[in-house]
Amino acid sequence: MKRSKWIKLVAIVAAFCLFACGCGGNTQQEKPADYNATGLPIVDEPVTLRVLTTRWYSLGDSFTSNQWLIDLEKRTNVHIEWIVYSLTDWGEQKGILLSGGDLPDIVLGCSTFTDVDILTNTSYFHDFTDLIDKYMPNLKAAMEEKPEMRKICTYEDGKIYSLPAVLPLRSTVTNQPVINMQWLKNLGLSVPRTLEELEQVFYAFRDGDPNGNGDPNDEYAISGAGGLPPDLLTPFGITDQSGTHMMLDENNEWVFYPIQENYKQALKWLNKMYVEGCIDPEMFTQDLTMLNGKRRNEEAPQIGFDYAWTPDANFGGKWASQYEIIPSIVGPDGKAYATGDPDGVNYLTRNQALITTDCVNPEIAARWLDEFYTGEASIQNTWGDFNTAFTVKDGKYYLNAPPEGQSADSWYWTNSMRNFGPKYTSDDFYEKIILDPQSGDGLKQEAAKLAEPYVTIPYPMVMFTAEEAERISELSTDIERIVANTCASFVSRGNIDKAWDSYVNRLKKAGVEELISIYRTACDRYSQE
Repeated sequence: MKRSKWIKLVAIVAAFCLFACGCGGNTQQEKPADYNATGLPIVDEPVTLRVLTTRWYSLGDSFTSNQWLIDLEKRTNVHIEWIVYSLTDWGEQKGILLSGGDLPDIVLGCSTFTDVDILTNTSYFHDFTDLIDKYMPNLKAAMEEKPEMRKICTYEDGKIYSLPAVLPLRSTVTNQPVINMQWLKNLGLSVPRTLEELEQVFYAFRDGDPNGNGDPNDEYAISGAGGLPPDLLTPFGITDQSGTHMMLDENNEWVFYPIQENYKQALKWLNKMYVEGCIDPEMFTQDLTMLNGKRRNEEAPQIGFDYAWTPDANFGGKWASQYEIIPSIVGPDGKAYATGDPDGVNYLTRNQALITTDCVNPEIAARWLDEFYTGEASIQNTWGDFNTAFTVKDGKYYLNAPPEGQSADSWYWTNSMRNFGPKYTSDDFYEKIILDPQSGDGLKQEAAKLAEPYVTIPYPMVMFTAEEAERISELSTDIERIVANTCASFVSRGNIDKAWDSYVNRLKKAGVEELISIYRTACDRYSQE
């Protein structure tokens, strides 16, 4: 990938600053003489690997206290120097690293480097193909049991630059509609089942002081952060688990939904709710911290309806008990829909681990990563270690409830890498995991049953060619901006019918038809493999 002299200069200055602050510099030496190709420890004398990962928002590095990770260092003699970034601030630092900055030995997490990042910088990453065969028996055995693991991370040039993960016991449904049941009770309302009933509930939330604090103006039926929550489009048959804006239409063809008629109708309904004062006017301008301040207001809950993985994932510990997941809302076409994947939401992913070419001991790094591909390792890196998150009894692993007042979802993320990092749980091992149906992921499994009949097929995790990936990146910059800005305008200001054709033409000029063609071509190729 071509880089300007200016970008190189910025990268050099940034790398120097990191070094001067004692944060940079690869400390790895040549492969130690006491390196062991099999068995543990990996080396007889301790060595250090620098491992970079990312976390959502302000989660921090508490996961590094996971006892399994601590014990792994003792068992392998591989000390980890963790480098942890918030995904909120990661974009700028990622640009520096990919422009010639100081790379770590290992990169973890599927949100850290994307397909485009990898495909346009393949010289920065080791090919795992031989490493898997020679040094990763756990992963090799997993790929033999589940061949799709190898398929999903084999790039079009035949090489494997990143490792996959199979997440344990994944729900088939992503976010589901959640409503404040206490608000409904206070106002004498029933759980809404259709869009028309939901609309009447929104009006009641707006007018009836449902939180009972005497202020009729501090509640909103719906809110959001930084834009329209895509889940609000679900009743109109629009689901997008992949984040590509692609969905199957009634003819079983992949279409770009922001130019479809049902999207237009969804925006009209949302504009109506906005004008009527049911939608938080700060939805397009506030950040997640501001939104969570309203969701978890200490005085009284302020948001009545939302879409969430589980109620406590959005509303924290104090008010979570007032919220319940309800059945999917029936839309204007008389059908209900749910975003998800019949095979399990993101149960199989790639880009969970990479070894950079700055790592002079890729064999050691590969052997260290291979330790993650067991059932016990995977569940402890999904929920938390056996000392914290589980009760182990009679060969079974019972997932504990979080401490009183804590969100189960936040607790999992605090204790582990959760959805990030390499994992593999065999089908046989699933039978040993016992989830609490009243809490966290166990509750999610139960709640998902309400929506499983309505789950749509997501755009698959196809593998693009380097040229396709780079072109998607180029086209998406303008297209995403047009979609986001126009959505905000349509919802807040209306004028949708008059401005619709102009909006669609702007997207066509930005190359949306070429983008659709790339997505369809890649999907056809993936289906034929």
